[in-house]
Amino acid sequence: MAIDSWLEKEKPRHLSELFELLRIPSVSTDAAHAGDMQRAAEYVRGRFESAGLQARVCPTGGHDAVYAEWCKAPGAPTVLVYGHYDVQPPDPVELWRNPPFEPTVEGDSETGNIVARGATDDKGQFYCHVKGVEAHLATSGSLPVNVKFLIEGEEEIGSPNLRPFLEASKELLAADIVVVSDTSMFAPGRPSITVGLRGLAYMEVTVTGPSHDLHSGLFGGAVMNPINALAQMIASLHDDQGRVAVAGFYDTVRELSEAERAEYRALAHDDEAFRRELGIDEDSGEVGYSIHERVSARPTLDCNGIIGGYTGPGAKTVLPSVARSKISCRLVPDQDPDEVTALVSKHLLAAAPAGVTVEVEAHHGARPFLVDRSVPAIQAARAAMTRVWGAETVFTRGGGSIPVVGDFKDVLGLDTVLMGLGLKDDRLHSPNEKFGLENFYEGIRASAYLFEELGRRG
Repeated sequence: MAIDSWLEKEKPRHLSELFELLRIPSVSTDAAHAGDMQRAAEYVRGRFESAGLQARVCPTGGHDAVYAEWCKAPGAPTVLVYGHYDVQPPDPVELWRNPPFEPTVEGDSETGNIVARGATDDKGQFYCHVKGVEAHLATSGSLPVNVKFLIEGEEEIGSPNLRPFLEASKELLAADIVVVSDTSMFAPGRPSITVGLRGLAYMEVTVTGPSHDLHSGLFGGAVMNPINALAQMIASLHDDQGRVAVAGFYDTVRELSEAERAEYRALAHDDEAFRRELGIDEDSGEVGYSIHERVSARPTLDCNGIIGGYTGPGAKTVLPSVARSKISCRLVPDQDPDEVTALVSKHLLAAAPAGVTVEVEAHHGARPFLVDRSVPAIQAARAAMTRVWGAETVFTRGGGSIPVVGDFKDVLGLDTVLMGLGLKDDRLHSPNEKFGLENFYEGIRASAYLFEELGRRG
């Protein structure tokens, strides 16, 4: 096949281009990297144009988005591919084996791993689609479908300006389906389509006691310590069965059907490998559900950060004035982020001991997502991945959240195909993030096949 031969020949160039993108420290949360964000957007625009698409950088009110298109197939479906060029901060930098923005191949030159911040989340994955489109244009001069790309720069900070951009660009972004590669395959060599994602309710709780920090020897025992109070409040959020103890938390949860639970069992999740990879002796969570069910199809509540008092070296006997915690809830159909935030806030306020005041601030949220598996584009993606990996493509749910999936449905009326090309152990958001070379090269081929399958199915 012409495309396969071309892709094999172009491997070194494709890897070199990805490395150039990975070298740009496009950390969206840090104002010090504003110039790097602009540089990354311009680099992506340039790569689109080199691939044969029309492209431009679009202001959003925050970090720029990049739009590109090839729409020369009248009557054919239009595919909108979404991704993001921004990345998480690399901290703690000292835990990286190599500098986080100097991509390195570890292991074999064909089957090893690309190690760098952004390798799998999401630069490597979205770049597979850029090269998938280029493969068609380079070998035949056309595509079997119309293709549009939207690559944003704020996903890692909750995409605050993306929804307004979608609302202002409905005509520009009009399409038949959205394709996103920002998730993971079930296992190496086991391709999968993610048909569900958990939603998110994120909040920050501030507990305030005395008007200023106090000497713990002079005042301890007479003044409520905000850290102690916060610890009590956090401890009250779960019962001894691993369930969230917030009243009403499970009222709208859509339970897994027996057929869905049978699918989970058939996937044969390797629990021991899961524990070994994480360096833990025992897993924990909601009693009565498997690990795989708990991390993808059951709601959760976690404390993501806690701070208060003295945290420097040595000792300082202080009774702090303030303690804070960041809390996130992962949601499943049919939970609503605003409703869950209100329920958790009510619980925390009621659980606070006397002597402190409590403020709960809501941050960003996302609704859970569950797609109809019979959508033709889902079947097209399944066929494309099966062709590449030679193994049946399975349907899975993902434990994370991609808020824009709900925005695509609400604003543009479009369903989303979540075509994950990474692996679960890619260490996204962690030091030594990686993306397998095989996943990168085969991901490009899967993208090229996807456009073929979408064109064939209409």
